[in-house]
Amino acid sequence: MEYTFLGRTGLRVSRLCLGTMNFGVDTDEKTAFRIMDEALDAGINFFDTANIYGWGTNAGLTETLIGRWFAQGGQRRERVVLATKVYEPMSNPVDGPNDVRGLSLYKIRRHLESSLQRLQTDHVELYRMHHVDRRTPWEEVWEAFETQVRSGKVDYIGSSNFAGWHLVKAQAVAKERNFMGLVCEQHKYSLLERTPEMEVLPAAQDLGLGVVAWSPLAGGLLGGNALKANGGIRTSKQTDRIEKHKSQLNRFSSLCAELGEKEANVALAWTLSNPVMTAPIIGPRTVEQLQNVLRTVEISLDENVLQELDDIFPGPDGETPEIYAW
Repeated sequence: MEYTFLGRTGLRVSRLCLGTMNFGVDTDEKTAFRIMDEALDAGINFFDTANIYGWGTNAGLTETLIGRWFAQGGQRRERVVLATKVYEPMSNPVDGPNDVRGLSLYKIRRHLESSLQRLQTDHVELYRMHHVDRRTPWEEVWEAFETQVRSGKVDYIGSSNFAGWHLVKAQAVAKERNFMGLVCEQHKYSLLERTPEMEVLPAAQDLGLGVVAWSPLAGGLLGGNALKANGGIRTSKQTDRIEKHKSQLNRFSSLCAELGEKEANVALAWTLSNPVMTAPIIGPRTVEQLQNVLRTVEISLDENVLQELDDIFPGPDGETPEIYAW
């Protein structure tokens, strides 16, 4: 496994981040435990989850499952750089009118305490905002997070699904408060979703933020099964998207065959070729999927291959404002 620093921090994390969104939903507890054990054995120390995972009335289930895995001991907790998130409602009647999306001080405090209980730990290394809150002022948001950092319950703060200007505004207010602020942004990024290259990635790079890519396989379309007759549950629900991108996916599959590499691994290796990228999130539902994807960090894509991928999956023609002005 390869490692890199998380943005401008001194924290080293693996170049693959284990996503746990499927745990307790599509992946049963026994299999999830095996996946996490094998990930650790393979050198993956960066795990991502969220309080909402499990979804609906089962929100919190994934964190609970991870907590039971930690409780087995064997230094599992000590070996993991753990990230979880806050923003979404948790279907908690006790919160009453505050059981809504947002990042109030009230909500951050209560939701962090609940996450720590489910995870059976006294702290998380990275606490992420699952989305920007356009209503709550940054002074309140940072007061909430500063309190948790000072208490030792959180080491670093991250964001997810922020626009470039959100990152800049958040950091400006943090600087006024002499607070470190954000250390990384988690964003949707793949060969089929390259709009972050216009503004989000350049902003993150300028601010010294690491970037973690979610959905780097575009919801499974880049995983190699989309064009197969029995492509699996994910691709079977995306027939319109598959048809729209069929020509691109065929060309991509042919290129990967020439390289002798699996489509998923090439797609992930492409995200890692971007210098601002910390890690793509991998979301294996089986141990076999995890084992297959470990090859990613060994793949080096030369300039000719990167150019061909650009031809197949064109990105924006530069950063803003040059893309539409001068």
